[in-house]
Amino acid sequence: MRSDLRLTLAGAALALLLAGEVPARAADAAAGRVLAERLCANCHVVAVDATRGTTDAPTFPAIAARDGDISGPWLAFRLLLPHPQMPQVSLNRTEAADLAAYFAALKR
Repeated sequence: MRSDLRLTLAGAALALLLAGEVPARAADAAAGRVLAERLCANCHVVAVDATRGTTDAPTFPAIAARDGDISGPWLAFRLLLPHPQMPQVSLNRTEAADLAAYFAALKR
């Protein structure tokens, strides 16, 4: 393969990766659960087998059932403007994808 074509293909692949079109790695539901337990379990019940959680915050299994297919981008956007009782949570792309994968696992 010619070197200029290889550079062009490599540049295109890098552009897609940076644009978020090609995931750097598969989302990890187990990492999403750990993240949920760390960031969300003070208010939400984050697992089917969990009993922690306070207030009237919906459980993660209920959110998974209610909101359908939760994607990483949707979740990250939703957390930009949380409801008043919810603290500000900022997730990077990997964390949002992992948390979305965890929601998907809860839905099964």
